Amino acid sequence: MSKIQMKTPLVEMDGDEMTRILWRMIKDELILPFVDLKTEYYDLGLEHRDETDDQVTMDSALATKKYGVAVKCATITPNADRMKEYNLKKLYKSPNGTIRAALDGTVFRAPILVKGIEPYVRTWKKPIVLARHAHGDVYKDSEMKINAENLPVKAELALTDAAGNETRQEIFTFKGDGILEGMYNTGASIRSFARSCFEYALDQKMDLWFSTKDTISKVYDGEFKAVFEQMYEQEYKEKFKAAGIEYFYTLIDDAVARVIRSEGGMLWALKNYDGDVMSDMMATAFGSLAMMTSVLVSPDGVYEYEAAHGTVQRHYYKYLRGEETSTNSVATIFAWSGALRKRGEMDNLPELMTFGDQLEQAAIETIESGKMTGDLALITTLENVTKLNSEDFIRAIRARLEQLRA
Repeated sequence: MSKIQMKTPLVEMDGDEMTRILWRMIKDELILPFVDLKTEYYDLGLEHRDETDDQVTMDSALATKKYGVAVKCATITPNADRMKEYNLKKLYKSPNGTIRAALDGTVFRAPILVKGIEPYVRTWKKPIVLARHAHGDVYKDSEMKINAENLPVKAELALTDAAGNETRQEIFTFKGDGILEGMYNTGASIRSFARSCFEYALDQKMDLWFSTKDTISKVYDGEFKAVFEQMYEQEYKEKFKAAGIEYFYTLIDDAVARVIRSEGGMLWALKNYDGDVMSDMMATAFGSLAMMTSVLVSPDGVYEYEAAHGTVQRHYYKYLRGEETSTNSVATIFAWSGALRKRGEMDNLPELMTFGDQLEQAAIETIESGKMTGDLALITTLENVTKLNSEDFIRAIRARLEQLRA
């Protein structure tokens, strides 16, 4: 069978550690034998980000704007330990945060449901999709450590307008050491986030839940709440009614309790940090961190696909020692399938769209046949399963993919 032809490149963002190893395996076994792959490649591995002073990350975001579709491998966001391990020039910001800010997009994350992998929460019968705001907050913060000799130290918020007028508000007066953080968001980004959530809920015919902590953060979180409420009342109330779905707001702690007791089936919209944390909780509760998709969607229709999990550091160190790993590559495979399907949709290439569907079907059917990685073998309700190592699992998916395409 001849390879599927592409018209327009994908933006390909390589990453770090074990997911970088899986990235190459997936391309070699599941993509290149079937697709005449065209990509504009960017190496977002931590060493190369350091070499380029992180310019490569911004370059990849600009390329994504140009081509409309990107696929991204998991990357390291360095902390102090990583800075020492990789001998970095500085502590770089989250690559995902940089890309999200550049695209002004919303991240939608959904579990990959497979027979035999039952949710830990027994009431969940349907997928719960998380919409994560993708701009600002702690991912673009400014931080300071207070360790001054001349105490006390007064910390203030200061705004200076174009005419030089200042507005100041005291935060805290430090009488000893401490820490300080400043973060922001923009009205335009909050409105884009709200609109993306309402539109996605209509498209999927799902109830939309939104939650913050506006009782504590009365201005910051309160603005998010107000924007959602106003947009719903003015633009989406009748549309939601016609679609038979509802918009629901509650405080985030109440939302967590309600989600646990629910059957699922809703789109849960969250601020940036809340969405980051809750998506990992949701992924694990549905079975595995490696079984959740993640797609960043910008207001102007740009898409970036990735896995919701990290770089699988522990498995990478085993790999470097020559030990066998059994790393789940499903979410990374689904990142590739989603990006290829979207590229096919944008370029009117039905064969490429079908290939994306077949790749996902092959991965799911491989697991449902009893062939899976160690994380799933520990929790499956299927009997007589075969635990495969990282590479053999991908090869098993390839065998099933070849059957589907025969």
